[in-house]
Amino acid sequence: MLRAGIVGLPNVGKSTLFNALVANAKADAANFPFCTIEPNVGVVAMPDERLQVLAKISNSQNIVPTRIEFVDIAGLVKGASKGEGLGNQFLANIREVDAIVHVVRCFDSDDIIHVAGSVDPVRDIEVINLELALADLAQVERRIERTRKQARANKEAQLELEALEKLSAWLNEGKSARNLSLTEEETESLKHLGLLTAKPIIYAANVSEDDLATGNQWVEQVRQVAATEKAQVVIVSAQVESELIELPQEERTDFLESLGVTEGGLKSLIKATYELLGLRTFLTTGPQETRAWTIVAGMRAPQAAGAIHTDFERGFIRAETVAYDALVGAGSITTAKEQGLVRSEGKDYVVQEGDVMLFRFNV
Repeated sequence: MLRAGIVGLPNVGKSTLFNALVANAKADAANFPFCTIEPNVGVVAMPDERLQVLAKISNSQNIVPTRIEFVDIAGLVKGASKGEGLGNQFLANIREVDAIVHVVRCFDSDDIIHVAGSVDPVRDIEVINLELALADLAQVERRIERTRKQARANKEAQLELEALEKLSAWLNEGKSARNLSLTEEETESLKHLGLLTAKPIIYAANVSEDDLATGNQWVEQVRQVAATEKAQVVIVSAQVESELIELPQEERTDFLESLGVTEGGLKSLIKATYELLGLRTFLTTGPQETRAWTIVAGMRAPQAAGAIHTDFERGFIRAETVAYDALVGAGSITTAKEQGLVRSEGKDYVVQEGDVMLFRFNV
């Protein structure tokens, strides 16, 4: 299961957002820095309305969505790369995740203190990004010293050294590794470092309930920063989401409509994180269950079969495949087959988002 780490300065709403994400999580959310020390971990179901539709068609007994793991990481502060605010421990937590959800405070409140005394999302983003870059730079410089000796007689080490020196100059400018242009070989040579600034990132602009529908001037500032990094911005309101989970399901729609939105920001955040990680979903359906399966974009049919069971991949024969929309339009698998919508795909087929699949294999 892939993991996304929720990061940001203290008191920006990370733990409140995490609690809302996992609904039953017990992460402490309080009005003081470093409330979170050990990272909280929660497994979140990927919202997917297609499952209910397919379950109805197949009269399935169970529905099983795909899931992502979210990690609530303690607030970072200026100097974290040098150990300030238990920074070394928190940076190590970030190193273990696959993607970063950077929560940025885009609301004002006299009741919730800001560690810097004022709301300024651009400054806050720069603080976090600089600390991550400094942590990476320290690691890169140590690696350069070791690799320089090896590079005298080793071509692979020479390639890595060249990539490291490019990266060092880039990080020294306070820039993120994810935005540095490298060759495939250079990128591969640096993979083992697990660089913090190489991880894909989403900015979650945390607003008050009054700004959930339209955003505000602070959200626009976040968007401008994100555009320079080719990153995505999702508007969320930790305040609204924490209130939503306390309401019965039937009252949530009315509450959101009163705020001028059709759904909260969490659904968009989960979907955006899923896409950021380069994931795709294929579906299986039948009387027992309708289920979503996670694969990496570009996977072929045998690999997708292996996501269900390794035996399916080893003994793969073919995959009976129909696009979700085509199946729903037909109304049943039987009708879809009669209309020629169900295809027989072989080992070279690249699985598409929303494919509904049945695998044939030898035991």
